[in-house]
Amino acid sequence: MGAFSEDGAALVWRGGHETVRIEPWGPDSVRVRGTLWPSVSDDLPGALLAAPPPSGARTELAADVAWLVNGQITAEITAEGRIRFTRTADGAVLLAEVVPHFTGPPQRRYAPTGDGTGLHRIEVLFAARDGERCYGLGQHQHGKLDQKGAVVELIQLNTEVSIPFLLSSAGYGFLWNNPAIGRVELGTTATRWVSEASRQWDYWVTAAPVPADIVRRYTAVTGRAPMLPEWAAGFWQCKLRYRTQDELLDVAREYKRRGLPLSVIVVDYFHWTRQGDWRFDPEEWPDPAGMVAELDRLGVKLMVSVWPTVNPASDNYAEMNDLGLLVANERGLSVQLAIWDRGAGNHRTMVSFYDATNPEAREYIWARVKDGYYKHGVRVWWLDACEPELVPEQPGNLRYYLGAGLETGNIYPMLNAKAFYDGMRAEGEDEVVSLCRSAWAGSQRYGAAVWSGDIDSTFEDLRRQIPAGLNIGISGIPWWTTDIGGFKGGDIRSPEFRELIVRWFQFGVFTPLCRLHGMRLPGSMSGAGQTGAPNEVWSFGEEAYEIIRQWLGLRERLRPYLMATMRQAHTEGLPPMRPLFLTFPADEPCWDIADQFLLGDDLLVAPVVTAGATQRPVYLPAGARWLDAWTGEAHRGGQWLSAPAPLDRIPVYVRDGGAIEPFASLSGTGGAL
Repeated sequence: MGAFSEDGAALVWRGGHETVRIEPWGPDSVRVRGTLWPSVSDDLPGALLAAPPPSGARTELAADVAWLVNGQITAEITAEGRIRFTRTADGAVLLAEVVPHFTGPPQRRYAPTGDGTGLHRIEVLFAARDGERCYGLGQHQHGKLDQKGAVVELIQLNTEVSIPFLLSSAGYGFLWNNPAIGRVELGTTATRWVSEASRQWDYWVTAAPVPADIVRRYTAVTGRAPMLPEWAAGFWQCKLRYRTQDELLDVAREYKRRGLPLSVIVVDYFHWTRQGDWRFDPEEWPDPAGMVAELDRLGVKLMVSVWPTVNPASDNYAEMNDLGLLVANERGLSVQLAIWDRGAGNHRTMVSFYDATNPEAREYIWARVKDGYYKHGVRVWWLDACEPELVPEQPGNLRYYLGAGLETGNIYPMLNAKAFYDGMRAEGEDEVVSLCRSAWAGSQRYGAAVWSGDIDSTFEDLRRQIPAGLNIGISGIPWWTTDIGGFKGGDIRSPEFRELIVRWFQFGVFTPLCRLHGMRLPGSMSGAGQTGAPNEVWSFGEEAYEIIRQWLGLRERLRPYLMATMRQAHTEGLPPMRPLFLTFPADEPCWDIADQFLLGDDLLVAPVVTAGATQRPVYLPAGARWLDAWTGEAHRGGQWLSAPAPLDRIPVYVRDGGAIEPFASLSGTGGAL
């Protein structure tokens, strides 16, 4: 049996060697922490912003149970230390810890890591609910929207973005506020959250009657994205890779000559002298400032790839190593990735990562980036390989400034984005956009956009991106995109790929960011000289080009509407790309549809994700009347349709009376609008 006490607005339970602290943390929300250390720590890394002053929360203590009531949520802890959360109004159970067996062990398990650090492998166990659906958890490639029944690894990997926030159909949101490597098991008998090495467990729970309010509550306590700059809503052109300044400028000029819209063009990797120099190779990029100036005259922003890797042969490696600014290894040499670099031919080089968890290291890298890129006019950043990417995958061998790799590893991409956000803001810049391959809870507040990584060029991968994008939006990241056409394996001569690129463009036009990228075939695929085949919109044959050209025009027409949804993301935290249930929670089928989505509340999109398809089923949510965007034909909600989908069109519907009118057709959408 334990003892209860109050500490300001918080409720504290102590039993044996364990301490649990429950406190209000935003409206209708509580934060809960527990540890075997003498007291709960306030200075461990996490995603939560400082708690707003408690308003109206109250505690009640009895002999064998205590409560903390905060608006719509009530947290209860028994004298034995078992916790559950109920809806205040009617006492309905939202989430409850469970003891797996009457003989023990308890619902919270601590196992020492055995390395002398005092860290524990920690598990927290909750009862499963029949019929519960689970969303969020970042971006994953399993193809599921509802992740109930899945085991989801909490680790950052290329294409797998770990954000440990879960939205439940039972009316609560749950943030595992712990950057440790671990997993969540969403079983039918229990839900288990696991951290492989931690000092304490830490989570946040909120209650709300509709899922949109859960997302609003979550983003209020982890931060919301800045307002997306208007230019970022346009079309982004990228390939692997433009090798010279002249090649890149020729492409930008050709877009303008053809009257095609272009907002951003990208310099990908190996434009540098060495990884860790963070500057252009002057032989291939002799006048970066002049290049940026010409692009500005064309109305195009330049985005540059900045990796967090440092080659031992780079100018900065020795100093960074001496100052302790690199990620350390517990065993072996302090190198973490074998990759090609300039000057090494086709041989791979072992490189280290800078330690983004170290404030001094963040300041150091920004100073080099400022000198190598910012002073030439570069203002948009591509933060690639920022998981950080490890080969082999051994996070337990790493030691960061903030702690052991297993304890803190998932926070790296968030703090890497912070380095660029803080640097840009210090220079007086108020438009910060960094395209990141990974993210953690709170990354959005640092202007982090996320793309879905190095996926394959297949229809199956296209299908997987829809639930991936919907779940990461629920997880707090509104700025999201994919490599249009996929990254790997697309042969631009292939009729099959040309069909895929058209279908992917049609999807990409309705995603928050619209960006063409990929390692196209045929082309050089190894060494620092790799470039890939052409990847401009005119590279895939005349039929595909004519269709894509018109869809780019449609993207331009949609930009005012898209910017309105971006303002909602900034002020309320709601993602532009939304699962149907976020807007129509009372319509039961909307909770299960993983291959359609809403852009905002008024535009329903049903991408074609099957090769050769010329029609597809579409569900129109109940509670609205829907107009076919191409014909204007009206349909009642709450029904399935078989919608036509010829190669030049996908099913799109607008909500009658909403903020957008039917398109009627794609005619007139081409050109610079």
